[in-house]
Amino acid sequence: MSALSSSDPVGNTGTASPPEELPGDLAGDEPGRRLSLLTLSLLALGLGIVTGLGAVVFRDLIGLLHNLFFNGTFAIAYDANVFTAPSRWGPFIILAPVVGAVIVTFLVSNFAPEAKGHGVPEVMDAIYYKEGEIRPIVALVKSLASAVAIGSGSSVGREGPIIQIGSALGSTLGQIVNMPVGQRIAMVASGAGAGIAATFNTPIGGVMFAIELMMPEVSVSTFLPVAIATGTATFVGRWFFGQEPAFLVPPLLPDDGNAIILLVLYAALGAITGVAAAGFIRGLHLTEDLFDRIPGRYTRHVIGMLALGVLMYVLFVALGQYYVDGVGYATIESILNGHTSLLWLLVLLFVCKMLATSISLGGGSSGGIFSPSLFMGATLGGGLGALLQAVGAPVSIPAFAMVGMGAMVGGGTGAVMTAITMVFEMTREYDIVMPMILAVATSVGVRRLLSRENIYTLKLVRRGRAIPKALHANMFLVRHAREVMDSDIMVLPVEQGFDDFLREHEAEGRLRHVVVTRGDQIFGVLRVNTGLRRGLESTRTGVTLGDIASRDFTIVGEAMVASDVIERIWRRNAFMAVVVHGGGIPRAGDVVGVITREHVANSVAEGIRIYPR
Repeated sequence: MSALSSSDPVGNTGTASPPEELPGDLAGDEPGRRLSLLTLSLLALGLGIVTGLGAVVFRDLIGLLHNLFFNGTFAIAYDANVFTAPSRWGPFIILAPVVGAVIVTFLVSNFAPEAKGHGVPEVMDAIYYKEGEIRPIVALVKSLASAVAIGSGSSVGREGPIIQIGSALGSTLGQIVNMPVGQRIAMVASGAGAGIAATFNTPIGGVMFAIELMMPEVSVSTFLPVAIATGTATFVGRWFFGQEPAFLVPPLLPDDGNAIILLVLYAALGAITGVAAAGFIRGLHLTEDLFDRIPGRYTRHVIGMLALGVLMYVLFVALGQYYVDGVGYATIESILNGHTSLLWLLVLLFVCKMLATSISLGGGSSGGIFSPSLFMGATLGGGLGALLQAVGAPVSIPAFAMVGMGAMVGGGTGAVMTAITMVFEMTREYDIVMPMILAVATSVGVRRLLSRENIYTLKLVRRGRAIPKALHANMFLVRHAREVMDSDIMVLPVEQGFDDFLREHEAEGRLRHVVVTRGDQIFGVLRVNTGLRRGLESTRTGVTLGDIASRDFTIVGEAMVASDVIERIWRRNAFMAVVVHGGGIPRAGDVVGVITREHVANSVAEGIRIYPR
């Protein structure tokens, strides 16, 4: 950046423009060729088709491996919403997760370490710190590793893997086409939204997930590809899986209690799930730390999955179902249909699922936390509903379970609108939307009091990777140049001597912005510390302002909005924009102010400061 300061009295860094180049021209191209919105939308359409098919293959692969691990049969048919039948292996089913652990560790360790864990933090890391670049092999390894983990009984979800798979496909497409970073990130977000929409048959939820957790910026040019990819993937998923929601829920019986009392109870549920979400976040990372102390990746993973296998079999012997194996949708379906409603059982299942998921991911498994969160929310909400029924309150256990699902997901992930819309789409039960909004908001508020980071960002913060917790529309960016410029400037000719200029303004002792003119044309710009004269009393440089003026500037109209000014400064690689009024060829008499990079930075910071932390 060109500047005159106390440490650089006459020198200008940067490269001056060639004499024949117009100073106001834009120079420099961003990496990659910016695609038109139509082209980007067509690519998103193709991405949605591929991601939707990927979700289908992934679910079929889970079914195949589940049948192999639990029954030794080579079949794809598998309904996760139905309890797993007793395994033909009897007590030896304890070893199924152990065998899966060995395979998963081999795949992750040798081909894609990014495939370990629940996936979403790795995608966020790629978006904010790696310019949206995800290695193509991640999609393949994540598919195989997560399918083996879930199929062998690991207590994880299938949404995290498909999010990472879709994101990897979007990133790969962005790298093949060689598009700019911003558009590549939009494709990564599109793949993530498409994956989760196809997996759960939740198109709106997929879009909301991409907006809340994946996209650093939301505009037509980024939202449209996400919407197209998500809608297309949903269509593909419905083509293979059908139109039904993720959970088939009978019509809820209306609550007979007072509406105000019920809302208070739902808010209480939100507070309880907020505490539970904070406990899950802390517990998961504590478990990861404990397992990291065990030497050897294979050893720690095998120990974790052996513990899970024992827990799974003990539940089967005691209660007749494995309960905590895999995604857990069968238990959720049973609660929502009123078949599982005993208070002690629901509390027990909540504790067991939290323990099982923490052990699975802490040991090194590959899978998501969304499905386990739904499970824990359903058991927690259903448990509170059962308790209220026990004391005579006329409440619906399935309704409390559904609200608990949204509150647990929202509290744990911080994705408020995603949780509300996805649970609604997964159940198609509109009557629970209002209480769920209240419960989710309460849950997030309580969780933030106990844990500022959500389950995704805490993992990144522990690596030193800060992730923004909100999308801000900076009001500075829509103001006109005349509203943000510095009008306290000087317009001087190139013949003006630098020494004479310093003598005239020596007493000011501050930075002055100078626009240097040649005749009636704008020639260059300077930023001068007028206090420099105090150290140069006996020195004469003999140079003029024209000799030291920087040509690294651009010219903008006073009506141009700040966002366009910033873009021109960046594309021109300039350190200052000269603001002029009127139309036509800019003349020296048209100069009304300047906008510097420092001025932009300070104004943007002021625009952020107004928002609550």
